[in-house]
Amino acid sequence: MGNWKVNLIVLTFGQFLVMAGMTMVIPFLPLYIQELGITDSQEVSVWAGIIFAGNFVTSFFFQPLWGKLADRYGRKVMLLRSGFGMAIVISLMGFSGNVWHLLLLRILNGTIAGYVPASVALMASMAPKHRMGFAMGTLQSGNVAGGILGPLIGGLLAEWVGFRPIFYITGALLFLASVMAWIVVKEKFNATEAAKKPNVSIVEGFKQLGKIPQLMSLFMVTLLIQFAMLSTMPLMALFVQELHGTGQYLAFYAGLVGSITGFSNMISSPLLGRLSDRIGQTKILFVSLIGAGLAFIPQALVHNVWQLFAIRFILGIFIGGLLPTVNALIRKFTPDGMESRSYSFNSSFLSLGNLLGPIVGGTLSGWIGIRGIFYTAAFLLLFNAIWVYKKLLYKKTVQGA
Repeated sequence: MGNWKVNLIVLTFGQFLVMAGMTMVIPFLPLYIQELGITDSQEVSVWAGIIFAGNFVTSFFFQPLWGKLADRYGRKVMLLRSGFGMAIVISLMGFSGNVWHLLLLRILNGTIAGYVPASVALMASMAPKHRMGFAMGTLQSGNVAGGILGPLIGGLLAEWVGFRPIFYITGALLFLASVMAWIVVKEKFNATEAAKKPNVSIVEGFKQLGKIPQLMSLFMVTLLIQFAMLSTMPLMALFVQELHGTGQYLAFYAGLVGSITGFSNMISSPLLGRLSDRIGQTKILFVSLIGAGLAFIPQALVHNVWQLFAIRFILGIFIGGLLPTVNALIRKFTPDGMESRSYSFNSSFLSLGNLLGPIVGGTLSGWIGIRGIFYTAAFLLLFNAIWVYKKLLYKKTVQGA
């Protein structure tokens, strides 16, 4: 097996461990805040939102710095820096004495985070270009699988061992992922050649990449994808309650609807990645955006949980063709030696979408209702498809004519 395939296996498993560890805390975060001394329900909600967002805010600003350093000193070094650093910081969250300690540690975690973009950049620099879609899709599967199982495992562990030990378990998982990468992953990086290149500032690097219109289009595509997807996520449990009522198994149905999209995403990502290697990543991205956009429309029209469940499964299939193809296309249009910087800027746009989506979605739902948010997400994704067609697919067709 070629080195790139060995790296792919290890990094995919590493992404699974990282995402599982990072999402374990989600189910009980408000309860942990109560344990730290905040008892008023409204205050708990406010603190939960602030603490959850703190990670994304600092991640947005610091990812470009780590990308610049990765292009200069190597992607594996940055991956290990992030993995071991997060292992320590998240373990310390279990020792928090009050909500301010937890908030500061979440902010610090966002500052040093970067395992996922570093592994994507490392894989992009190693995988053959004709297998790039498959590699990005496989990485996405590990990421999504961790995101699905993490909250489930975290909820179970919270019942068995309490809240604080979960942070120690999360730190151990991150440490394990980092050790695996340290021992097994091999990187072909010429530090001497990298040192000879001009030490370009972050702003100047963004200007250089900004001269490549395809990259700026892809960054915006990432922002809009995350914004559209996450705008509905905080409202899903309330929508399930609206459909099912407050009867038995409400929490189970809410969790089922939330996870089914991830399962179909996990299955479709490597398959669509492999197909994109044959027919082109831009075509898969265009079709997936249309499919995902159209799949949001019937969600606003459902009358029971099982209809929603089926449509969310279909949505996940199309989601599997979004970010992996974006990552493959970023590698295609990025100049050699700037891969990490390019992926770090994309990660910043992703963090911005993660931050703004739930906030704007929650605010708009007060005016247009939960069903209106589904229509808004559909519009954004279909608009995104038009954007991809004009900026990437149409130009390519015209140039080839």
